[in-house]
Amino acid sequence: MIAAMKRREFITLLGGAAAWPVAARAQQQPAKTIGLLGAVSASQQSPWTDAFLQRLRELGWIEGRTVSIAYRWTEGSNERAAELAAELVRLKVDVIITSGTQIILAAKQATATVPIVFATAGDPVGSGLVASLPRPGANVTGLSLQSPDLSGKRLELLREVVPGLQRLAGIASLGSPAAILELGEVQVAAKALGLDIETFKIRGTEDFASVFAGLKSRAQALYVATDPFMASNRVRINTLALNARLPTMHGNRDYVEVGGLMSYATSFPDLWRRAADYVDKILRGAKPADLPVEQPTKFDLTINLVTAQALGLTIPPMLLARADEVIE
Repeated sequence: MIAAMKRREFITLLGGAAAWPVAARAQQQPAKTIGLLGAVSASQQSPWTDAFLQRLRELGWIEGRTVSIAYRWTEGSNERAAELAAELVRLKVDVIITSGTQIILAAKQATATVPIVFATAGDPVGSGLVASLPRPGANVTGLSLQSPDLSGKRLELLREVVPGLQRLAGIASLGSPAAILELGEVQVAAKALGLDIETFKIRGTEDFASVFAGLKSRAQALYVATDPFMASNRVRINTLALNARLPTMHGNRDYVEVGGLMSYATSFPDLWRRAADYVDKILRGAKPADLPVEQPTKFDLTINLVTAQALGLTIPPMLLARADEVIE
């Protein structure tokens, strides 16, 4: 009888011991979930995502321990954004972090309740993402790419590199309201600098060849308005530009890394790092409507010397000294 009781107690103890890891695992499951809706691919966006995750860790949010992250990548396709945003909403994430006007709009259309933080947006007010910068309203807030006279500064840099620059071309994706707005700002800046400019709106990849075919004889340099579609075609754009002997100005260093001449841009890693602060506040109970949209404070100049040499251009030493990154 005593032996039987001891066996039962032993089995009970074993059962309890087996349950401990299960209970421990249940307690370790992160209580909060972030939905990350990427504008391009995981590999292309890794510098931004890394900056975001690093800042989250500094704020006490450790992926897999104190927070879980559901990743979705649009691969530069605005059409996929709506489907993936809806998927994140169905997962009941606590907040969505994303970037790019069209993708943010898709997330906003997918939910009026889940908080949405954008790390980058071209014109948050003009595109209808927020009611105003100081008072965003609704469930969306984040960081704007807008900065006074940014387009003008890019054109001034082009003039320093391209001798006697007079004729400029600009291209933007027709499917990106923010990029079209930027192209308009470039036209105003070009006029102020006394430059002639011809602009082209790209509907799809089939338009690139025809647009570039006539540019060689009509332009001395090319301004590329940045958006996810253009980013996913940046190698094609730079190849065509080099074939047409066109120096290029971009709004993101990723274009320069694959053959573009120059970029003068807000620091995307810095903006994604700052976006983590928004996410932190929201996970701790803040409302997006109460968090003002902030503007960029850090700008990076990147120059590709290999491309400059291929185009027969000499980068002024003073400009090289000002560059944040030189690709050789």
